[in-house]
Amino acid sequence: MKWNQFRLKTTTEAEDIVSSMLSDLGIEGVQIEDRIPLTQQDKEQMFVDILPDMPEDDGTAYLTFYLDTDVDTEEILSQVREELKDMSAYVDVGECTIEESETEDVDWVNNWKQYFHQFYIDDILVIPSWEDVKAEDSGKMVIHIDPGTAFGTGMHETTQLCIRALRKYTKEDALILDVGCGSGILGMLAIKFGAKYSVGTDLDPCAIDAAHENMEVNGIRKDQYEVMIGNIIDDKEVQDRAGYEKYDIVAANILADVLVPLTPVIVHQMKPGAVYITSGIIEDKETVVVEAVKAAGLEVLEVNHQGEWVSVVARKSEE
Repeated sequence: MKWNQFRLKTTTEAEDIVSSMLSDLGIEGVQIEDRIPLTQQDKEQMFVDILPDMPEDDGTAYLTFYLDTDVDTEEILSQVREELKDMSAYVDVGECTIEESETEDVDWVNNWKQYFHQFYIDDILVIPSWEDVKAEDSGKMVIHIDPGTAFGTGMHETTQLCIRALRKYTKEDALILDVGCGSGILGMLAIKFGAKYSVGTDLDPCAIDAAHENMEVNGIRKDQYEVMIGNIIDDKEVQDRAGYEKYDIVAANILADVLVPLTPVIVHQMKPGAVYITSGIIEDKETVVVEAVKAAGLEVLEVNHQGEWVSVVARKSEE
């Protein structure tokens, strides 16, 4: 199926109100491009420690939207231009030029499958649902996972560092708390390694469905795990729901800048003697995280590297 693609040039000042106007006209799925720097909150919700250099914000924004070739595009564009003209009386809408092109319908849901294939983390086979386990892999621990909108397939170095630490420190019947659980891969593997129960927290609502789907396909029962949405750093309700001095292991595969405020809070969820596994740390931030861990009263057990990424493993005092 073909679509007409339109790219409207406006200003960052007007991008939200123009987007709202397009929605009111029945145009959905508007894509906004601008050079506005990310806020600290934006950065904390992205899995990056270092962002690429961005051109300086010049006040320009582009709104891209699509219309079915069967609709009267001229009529709709006429309405858009009329609305923009009215809008210009009270907000700087910029040039409001509209570039038109044609694009093919893309199956975004399935096209990424060509890039994700089975792979190994040491002797663990991670395999998507559309591939078969080979005969020579029948004796391996097999994890079925489909990458979706929630983070975590095991391909990233930071996740692999966490997985190896989990395998080393998970004891039978352990309780694990996974902060920033994403797809649920760490909690799922902890249970495979012998843990009794996994609790995951995440800021992204997509984590709920992703974790449930991945746990189910790997034979993890619903009474073996729980996923909750919220920021455990400052949300007392999430902290209370997770519980205090309860977990044998806490894993946090997130940004170094998030680990720093998280660590002094999350020690209250850890049992005496519990292990704290952190990753998602770019090499330049290693010292910052190690210092935060020590400042929270934890003993650093090991610091591991893979590529440019770092994992810090620590233990809470038995006292």
